[in-house]
Amino acid sequence: MTGPGLLPPVPTGNSFDKYGSTHPLERAMMAGFLRRFDAALPRHAPRRVLEVGMGEGVIAGRVRDRYPGTSFVGVDLPDDGLPAQWRARALVGAFADAGRLPFPDGAADLVLAIEVLEHVEDPDAAVAELARVGTGHLVLSVPLEPLWRAGNMVRGRYLADRGNTPGHIQHWSRRGFLRLVSRHAEVLGVFRPLPWTLVVARP
Repeated sequence: MTGPGLLPPVPTGNSFDKYGSTHPLERAMMAGFLRRFDAALPRHAPRRVLEVGMGEGVIAGRVRDRYPGTSFVGVDLPDDGLPAQWRARALVGAFADAGRLPFPDGAADLVLAIEVLEHVEDPDAAVAELARVGTGHLVLSVPLEPLWRAGNMVRGRYLADRGNTPGHIQHWSRRGFLRLVSRHAEVLGVFRPLPWTLVVARP
C-alpha cells in the first residue's frame, strides 16, 4: 500500500520483512538483535558511515538518528523498489556490488554490512572490500547456522528448502564467520543475539 505518509511496499527482492513482522516471537528476536546492534556501534560519532546492503533503509535510519549530522551513504544491488524507499526515509543510496565498491580506500570510519553477506556469491571478496574502504569500525552480521534454518522450520517456513531462507546462498556457524572476518580485519567483539552472529572488527 502506498499513499501520503506511507512507505512503498518492500521490494520484491526481499522474501520476508523481518523488521515489520507482527509475529510475537519474531518481534522479540528482532528487538534483541537491535539492542545488540546498538551496543555494537561506536560510542563516539563517526564522521562518515557506509552501509553495504542498505535494503529499504531500516538500519540506516536507525544509525542516522543515533549520529545526527554524520555523513551517511548506503549501497545495494539494483532493485526498482529501493529508490522510493530511500527517498521516503531521506537516505542517500546508490547501486553497487559489495565485492567491487565504488569508493576509495578509507572512505568511511564506520562500515556496516547487516544481514547481507549471506546473499553474496563471494563473501571473502566482499569482506576484503569492507575492510579496504573502512578506517574505523566494521559492524557485520549474518544468520547463525544451522540454528537459523531450524528456527524457520519450527515456524513452518521454507520447509521444501529445509528451512533455508530464499536468497541465502552462504551459511556460517559462529566460528566459521569469525574465520572469514579475521582474514581481513581484527575482531574486536562478538555479540550473540539469537539467531544471529554480530561482529565488530577493525580493518
